[in-house]
Amino acid sequence: MEKTRLLYEGKAKKVFETADFGYLIVSYKDDATAFNGLKKGTIAGKGVINNQMTNFLMAELENQGIPTHFVKELSERETLVKRVKIIPLEVIVRNIAAGSLSKRLGLDEGTVLSSPVLEYCFKNDSLGDPMVNDYHIMAMNIAAKEELDIMAGYAFGINEYLKQRFDGIGITLVDFKIEFGKTGDGSIVLADEISPDTCRFWDKATNTKLDKDRFRRDLGNVEDAYIEIRKRLMGI
Repeated sequence: MEKTRLLYEGKAKKVFETADFGYLIVSYKDDATAFNGLKKGTIAGKGVINNQMTNFLMAELENQGIPTHFVKELSERETLVKRVKIIPLEVIVRNIAAGSLSKRLGLDEGTVLSSPVLEYCFKNDSLGDPMVNDYHIMAMNIAAKEELDIMAGYAFGINEYLKQRFDGIGITLVDFKIEFGKTGDGSIVLADEISPDTCRFWDKATNTKLDKDRFRRDLGNVEDAYIEIRKRLMGI
């Protein structure tokens, strides 16, 4: 299947239409942004790694009963996906205090939470993706209670699987952000990506950061961190 028209270009990906209305092609870029686009740069090879990791993990999650938009990897950077209408929420699951959670609640980074924390942010760049709760979401008609329950159930299921999966390769899953979309028949499926761009990964032995925080915080060796994650997960 071939691209016919650029539908959307975001910070990290381009989305193209195809001759079949039900399918889109996602092309991953090496561009990197942080702090709602205030910091910009490039991480060489990031697009390839994020594409490959996302497809690998979505295929595994499908086997765990989590529906996704993934159809087929077309090349190192491009993937065929089902067309979905993205629900404008960032769904965040946190296992360990880091980033904005540490700042908001005064928790030392690295504090292990006694239970996973689920958060929602309204996807709106002009507003800075503000945090919202169930009642905001329902009042704004973003999602119904039943849909929130489905997304929360999937999010916690994804968390449990990924925690175990990465623990087995010596990596701690600190937190992650996912997005969901609706297919033409209204089914909710996992969309977007699962990668070092959207997850915090720490080496279990050293707590070395192996994710986009290396870019955010100018820690250096960003490309090496992405390569290391893919190598441990996929053996390539």
